[in-house]
Amino acid sequence: MRLRVEFTTEPFDLDEAPAHAVVARDVVTGAELDAVDVGPFGNTAEGDADRVLDAVNALLRESLRAGATRVSLQVNVIGEAGPGEGDAT
Repeated sequence: MRLRVEFTTEPFDLDEAPAHAVVARDVVTGAELDAVDVGPFGNTAEGDADRVLDAVNALLRESLRAGATRVSLQVNVIGEAGPGEGDAT
């Protein structure tokens, strides 16, 4: 199964990215996911379900530890697993 995660962290700071946002983005970009897109008001990433779920776990833990007071996220199933990809069970 393939998943897409969309997430934001708060509080926002329009002058510079807060530490919790940087940490969350670093977690996702380092998680070997596909189609990672980071932006000032939201981030998305796609990949194998196991990798996405592991990344979500890490981004929640690390961004809260780095000062996030709120993390909003949405996870969508976007397709079946590709060749060599596992299933989240």
